[in-house]
Amino acid sequence: MTSSIEKRKLAARAWFEALRDDLCTEFEQLEDELGGRDPPGRFIRRHWRRTDHTDAAGGGGVMAMIHGRLFEKAGIHCSTVHGEFSPEFRKQMPGTEEDARFWASGISLIAHPRNPFVPTVHMNTRMVVTSKSWFGGGADLTPVLDRRRIQEHPDSIAFHAAMKQACDAHRLADYARYKQWCDEYFSLPHRAEPRGIGGIFFDYLDTGDWEADFAFVKEVGRAFHAAYPPIVRANMNEAWSDVDREEQLIRRGRYVEFNLLYDRGTIFGLKTGGNVESILSSLPPVAKWP
Repeated sequence: MTSSIEKRKLAARAWFEALRDDLCTEFEQLEDELGGRDPPGRFIRRHWRRTDHTDAAGGGGVMAMIHGRLFEKAGIHCSTVHGEFSPEFRKQMPGTEEDARFWASGISLIAHPRNPFVPTVHMNTRMVVTSKSWFGGGADLTPVLDRRRIQEHPDSIAFHAAMKQACDAHRLADYARYKQWCDEYFSLPHRAEPRGIGGIFFDYLDTGDWEADFAFVKEVGRAFHAAYPPIVRANMNEAWSDVDREEQLIRRGRYVEFNLLYDRGTIFGLKTGGNVESILSSLPPVAKWP
């Protein structure tokens, strides 16, 4: 008989992978809608496997990458990994004091559109199991043009409204706290500036009601799916200049700085023997430092 935690693992993994498939279909539809002389982009999937620090088999994942006429580079990845945390890393994770074994599954999305008027976006949700279990994740929007990096812009308003609606639908979710957490997390202290206009961020979500926690995590995925494509459609046909492109590339440089210096997902993936190419696929294809 499958134990309760094993059933939960299967359910979480199935949801992350179903969401991945739905989002890949949506992004390819957006590629079709843009039109143009270049062919629409299509996702290419590649499987990868890992071993943990003891060289034992430890699961893996599927990279789904697209390089298109609309999305210069986008990745929607799912992974399910397990094994033992390394001695230096286990101290940082809850529930590993006496047992270093872990299991983790999740979805991670990052999109770098070609048109500077279309905001860069990030979304991920995950489930982690040690001797404890919890969910984490969130979504945030990063406009790359300064004149659009304001809370009063329609894109910002729409994105925040979607995240708030996802939280408000579940009593366990504290939108104000998750929004503030996002603002504090997605920032570049060395530049004293935010990465983007925010969204929500949460971690170590374990209220004692797993079904309720999981329902909220699914709501976040659905809210993102509902919110981001309309923002893309509203902006993808805007005419942009060389000046706009230059500003986009410099802003992408800031994105690189955050992901390499501060991003916990990057650190977790590298410390647990994840696929390096998948972990670093969040970096933009082209960036500049003036």
